[in-house]
Amino acid sequence: MTTAINIAAMIAGTGLLAWGADRFIDGAASIAKTLNVPSLLIGLTLVAMGTSAPEILVSAVAAFQGNTGLAIGNALGSNITNVGLVIGLTAIIVPISVRSRILRREMPLLAITSLVAAYLLWDKDLSLNDAYVLLTGLLLLLCWLGWTGIQHDDSEITEPASAHFNLPPRKAILLFIVGMFCLLAGSQLLVFGAVNIATALGVSDTIIGLTIVAFGTSLPELAASLGGVLKKEHDIAIGNVVGSNLFNLLAVLGVAGAIAPASVDDTVISTDLPVMLCLTAALIVMSIGWKGEGRVNRIEASLLLVGWLGWQAWTWTGAIA
Repeated sequence: MTTAINIAAMIAGTGLLAWGADRFIDGAASIAKTLNVPSLLIGLTLVAMGTSAPEILVSAVAAFQGNTGLAIGNALGSNITNVGLVIGLTAIIVPISVRSRILRREMPLLAITSLVAAYLLWDKDLSLNDAYVLLTGLLLLLCWLGWTGIQHDDSEITEPASAHFNLPPRKAILLFIVGMFCLLAGSQLLVFGAVNIATALGVSDTIIGLTIVAFGTSLPELAASLGGVLKKEHDIAIGNVVGSNLFNLLAVLGVAGAIAPASVDDTVISTDLPVMLCLTAALIVMSIGWKGEGRVNRIEASLLLVGWLGWQAWTWTGAIA
């Protein structure tokens, strides 16, 4: 009975996170539109932050409860899932073209951020100083994105992508509040169920964070990317993942480390960090396009998806053995 309750809590929490993130994005972006914030800046910041909100809140709740391992696993696992599952599955359905100059500039930034995060974690410790470095990087990222939004016009994000952000102010505020409430409640339920299941299975909270929780908190990215390619908004489909992965490394790890510094599991250093770096490098190579437009085709997408499935199998095999 207890197991059923924990599973039900995780399912309900995941559902609330996915539903709440969508409402949170619509409300926040509509409020920003009312305040005359450029739509390009909305797409690069609010949408990415909105889809990363589940990871941030889940990790904050986990860290406050002393389960920083779950927070670390959630950040890294979400990045692996975003590239392997979200981009892989999305590009299998519709190959993704990468045209935006902004996104092509963000790719090297993602590479640098991934390497810095890996360097900070390599000593098997997420310290308070590490958290300060990551949160400083987050502040610099937001400043850079703000400058980018001011310097460029909105032509790189087409009108259909931002049309549903023109909600009446009252409705926008209501959606923002409801979305935030669902995110908070969903994160509480998901962490509650995940920690109890980890204890029952005798595995570390890091493993649960890397796999089950990472999958649940990546559902908004999956929905956003699938919706993007189906509407032929390819840059939004992949930009959502790039932006979300940046926020996962800087905000999720930074917030968790600031709340409760903790040691990092050996398996994270030996397996999960290298997998994250390899998948990130693969995405960058596929997306930049050395001779013209970048493109993630179905063969490349299949390799990303197989890589994610193989990593999942390896993680659970090692946890159960």
